[in-house]
Amino acid sequence: MTKVFSLMTAAVNPEKKDEDTKQVKDANAKGKQVQKTPATFKDSHKPEKHFKKPTQTVKPASETSGKKVVKDGDQQNGKDSTGHKQFKAEKRKRKDEKEKDMNKKKKVEEVEQKTAEPDIWFDDVDPDDIEATLGPEVADVVRKRSGNLKSSAEITEKVLVKEHAFEGLTRAVAMDCEMVGIGCDGEDSILARVSIVNHFGKCVYDKYVKPTEKVTDYRTAVSGIRPADIANGEDIKTVQKEVAQILEGRILVGHAIHNDLKILLLDHPKKMIRDTQKYKPFRQTAKSSRPALRVLCKEILNVKVQQGEHSSVQDAQATMRLYTLVKKQWEAEIKATRAGQFQKTPRKPKTAKKHSKLIPISQ
Repeated sequence: MTKVFSLMTAAVNPEKKDEDTKQVKDANAKGKQVQKTPATFKDSHKPEKHFKKPTQTVKPASETSGKKVVKDGDQQNGKDSTGHKQFKAEKRKRKDEKEKDMNKKKKVEEVEQKTAEPDIWFDDVDPDDIEATLGPEVADVVRKRSGNLKSSAEITEKVLVKEHAFEGLTRAVAMDCEMVGIGCDGEDSILARVSIVNHFGKCVYDKYVKPTEKVTDYRTAVSGIRPADIANGEDIKTVQKEVAQILEGRILVGHAIHNDLKILLLDHPKKMIRDTQKYKPFRQTAKSSRPALRVLCKEILNVKVQQGEHSSVQDAQATMRLYTLVKKQWEAEIKATRAGQFQKTPRKPKTAKKHSKLIPISQ
């Protein structure tokens, strides 16, 4: 009767029949799984193994010899031993090519320098004598070949300028000016350049001056001034104002400095001027009442200045070096002379006049 009833219900509700069959199948599957997996007991002494280690196949030595083993990580990152070798080889080639190019350039430069230098050879001849007769360029070539790489200009600068010294304004400054010619014959002078250096020879002021009149003689061979230098120079009034501010309250050193002050239309206290041309010991050394700056530098400093075109910076450095060389003696002499002027010399008593006796004229 129950079977008949179930068949009748299944016929009426086919969907319910499907659900029942699914439930029966699920229950049977669960029962099978439970039966298949027997109960296992953990051993407290042995560690639990969750993952199995991949089995490694050991290759014979004949296969592995001479070949680099490629790691799994390298394969994953796309790296290959052969590609890495090729990259290194290419990098070496590029480096070798660059080095070859550099060596070729150096060789070419050396050949050009050798061809550019004139074929000059002197045995046991002083480069200074060569410079006096043939010029500084030839002397520099001889110095290089003899192993003395420093040129005369570098040696001169080393003597005149103190290295790693203060570069600002100091108590004493040295000034020098360069002039150009104006007028019909270019005999009259006008200011073209002003240079000022400090106590250590460091340049603190250097300006070209725009001419207020037509220049008829630039005197380039002596002054070193060219038209392009003063075409866009500073205005004379601006230069006068700036120079006056620098000189105020400072000792002014120069060679024939009164000429420079005159051309600048400036005045400076006489007690604050140190003129190397008028210093008596310098005159005695040069054996001249008005020694030239180049003579003083050669005799006292053993350097050569004013070789060819003049430089107002170098001339100012030379005068300052002459002053610093004898500064203590020079300043002591000035102090002594000033002290002597203010001391009152004691008055000597006047001697009584001897009256001649009158001899009576006999009648």
